[in-house]
Amino acid sequence: MATWHEYLIDEGHPPAWPYPVLYGQEREIDTDVLIIGGGIAGCWAAISAARQGVRVALLEKSEVSRSGSGGPGCDHWCNAPANPLSRVDPDEWAVHMADRPYSNGIGIQIQCREDFDTLLEMEQMGGKIRDTEDEYGGAEGRDDKTKFMISPRYGTMHSYLPDPHMGEPGFNPPEKRSNVVIRVWGSTFKPALKKECLRLGVQVFDRVMGTSLLNENGVQGARIVGATGMNCRTGEFLIFRAKSVILAASGGGSMWLMSMEHGGYSNMHSRAISGDGTVMAWRAGATLTMMEMSGGIRIATGLKHKWYTGAGDASYENVPLVDANGRKLPYPTQGWVDAGAMHPTPETEQKILEAVRRGEYELPFYGDFPAMPDVERRATWNLMLNEESTTRVLVKTMKDGGFDLGRDQLLSYKLIEGTSPPQWRDPGNGGGLLIDWDLKTTVDGLYAAGTQMFSPEDHSYCAATGRYAGRKAAAYAREVGEGKICRDQIEQEKSRIFAPAKRTGGIEWKELHNGLARAMQYFASEYKTERLLKMGLEEIERIECEAVPKLFALDPHKLMRSIEDLSMIEYAKIFINASLARKASSKPLGHRRIDYPEMDPPEWDKYLTLRLENDRIQLGDLPQRFWGDMKQQYEANNRDYTGVYTPNK
Repeated sequence: MATWHEYLIDEGHPPAWPYPVLYGQEREIDTDVLIIGGGIAGCWAAISAARQGVRVALLEKSEVSRSGSGGPGCDHWCNAPANPLSRVDPDEWAVHMADRPYSNGIGIQIQCREDFDTLLEMEQMGGKIRDTEDEYGGAEGRDDKTKFMISPRYGTMHSYLPDPHMGEPGFNPPEKRSNVVIRVWGSTFKPALKKECLRLGVQVFDRVMGTSLLNENGVQGARIVGATGMNCRTGEFLIFRAKSVILAASGGGSMWLMSMEHGGYSNMHSRAISGDGTVMAWRAGATLTMMEMSGGIRIATGLKHKWYTGAGDASYENVPLVDANGRKLPYPTQGWVDAGAMHPTPETEQKILEAVRRGEYELPFYGDFPAMPDVERRATWNLMLNEESTTRVLVKTMKDGGFDLGRDQLLSYKLIEGTSPPQWRDPGNGGGLLIDWDLKTTVDGLYAAGTQMFSPEDHSYCAATGRYAGRKAAAYAREVGEGKICRDQIEQEKSRIFAPAKRTGGIEWKELHNGLARAMQYFASEYKTERLLKMGLEEIERIECEAVPKLFALDPHKLMRSIEDLSMIEYAKIFINASLARKASSKPLGHRRIDYPEMDPPEWDKYLTLRLENDRIQLGDLPQRFWGDMKQQYEANNRDYTGVYTPNK
C-alpha cells in the first residue's frame, strides 16, 4: 500500500497492525548503565559511559537517530565560552548565566566548562560544526582562521536578565559581544551520535518506552537497580537489570492542550514529551523541585513557529521586515546591523501597531530576503532555518514550491500574531529532578541529564550534562554490585501498563487526554487559588477513578499513548500539589496566586521540593544557589577530567 488513507479507500477498512503483537512475552537484559531517553542528552550519556569500559543500554521510544527536540537538528550551540573566539571566561560566564532566580548552577557550570568539548568530539564523530567548504565566506560572524561561525544572539548581557536596553538597536555592538554562541549544522548530530553508540557497543533499543524504575527489593526510595520498558510496536515487555540508571527523557507534557498540533503553537516539542521520566523518578521516591513552574505559550496566526516567518524574534536572523508596499519597519532585526538585539521593546512594537491603525503601514508584513546581502540571505535560509528543528520541513516545502530567496519575500505574522488564552499553559523549562554535583538524584543509583533536571537549558546543555552524567554513572557502576529486583514490583507494573490492552472498548487515549487538558485549563491555569487548585485535584482524581479503568488500546502504539496519558495525569497532580505548596506569587516561576498576590516576597525566595513516600507527599525547601561556589565545586568533583578548557588570559 502507498499510504494508510489509500488502503482505507481501496479496502474499506484500516490495515491490520503490521507488527507481531507480543503482549505476553518478556525479555531480560543485563547491563551496567541504563539510559532512558535517546535524545541529545541520552546519546551523549551512553557514549560517555561506554568510553569508561562498562556495558551500556539506551532506551528510546522513538528512533535514536532523529528523536528528541534536537532530532531534526539545531542551528546554534549556546553558551560555549571555552571556544577560541570567546571573549569571556567560562567560569565567569557560568556565574553570569546562573545569576537569575531559579537557575541550575550545577548544570550551567558543567555546560560552560564542557560545552565546547562536546562540539569538538561531535566533529570527530562526523558532525559538522564549522564552514569547512567555505560556503559562507564573507558572512558576518565567520572566522576565516577557524571557520567557526559566531552567532550575534548573545552579547555582554544575557537575555534572561532584566535590562532596560534589551532589544534596542545599537545595544550590543560587535566588538563588545561575548561570542559564546556558535552556528552549527545540527541535522548531522543525531545520526552521528547513534553511529558512535553502535560503534562503542551500546545496546540501542529503538521504539522501547521506559515505563518504571525498579527499586532494590521493591522498596520505594531504595537504590535503583533497573527499569522496565515496552516495545512500542510489538508490546513486548522488557526488564532491564542495571547497576546505575540515567534519566534523560523529556520534561513536562502538554497537560493544558488537547493537541500539540494547534495551529500557531510555538513549541518544538512533540506529543511524546509527556513527562514519563519525571513521573518514573517520582514513583521511585526521588525528590523533585520547581514543579509549580509554568508559562504562557506563544501563538502565531498561521505558521506554527512564529519566529521563522520573516523577522528576528526568538532566534537571531537579520531579515528586515517590510509592509505590503515595501516600506521598511523600524524594527530591530537581531542581526549584525541592529547590534544583536534579542527582542524589541514593547514600546517599539506598540508604535508600529499604532502606525498600522493610522494607515501608515499596510498589512501584510513580509520578511524581505531580497534586500539582504546574498551571503547573509543564504546563511539565514540554508544554515539557520534549514538546520533548526521542524523549520527544516518548512524550508523544504517552500523550496519545493519554488520559493526564490533572491526574488521572493516571505509572508510574516510578526507583530500581528494572536495572543494565547491564559488557560493554555506549558510546564516550561522548570520542574525536574533535584541533583548533586555528580548529577545523582536523591535516590542511590539514579542520575539525571538534560531536560530531566530541574531548570534545564538548551541542546548544548543537554549534550554537556549527558556527557558528564555518563562518566559519573559509569564510575558508580564499577564500584557496586548487582542489586536485587523484586518480582512483585515487576508484576504490578505489567498489570498497570497492559490493562488498556486487555479491554475491547471504552475510552481511547485522545479522549482521556482531552479530559485532563480541560481540567487543567479550568482549575490550574494562569490564575490560581487554593479553591481552584483543590477542585482541579479532585477532578483529576475523578478521572483516575472513573475514566482510567475504561481506557483501552487496540495496538501497541495506542498503548504507548495511553501510558503517556497516565504519566501526564500523575505529572498534573504533582504540579497542582506544588502550586498549592507555594503560597505566594512568583514572576520567574510564572506562578500567579490570586489569593497570595504578593510577587516574590523574600520569605519565599527558595526552591520547594517534593518527594513521594508511602503515597504521602513530603515537602521541603532549599535556598537559592544551594550549590555553593560553582567553580570550586565543579573542580572538586572532577579532578580527573581532562578537556580543552583553558582560562582566558
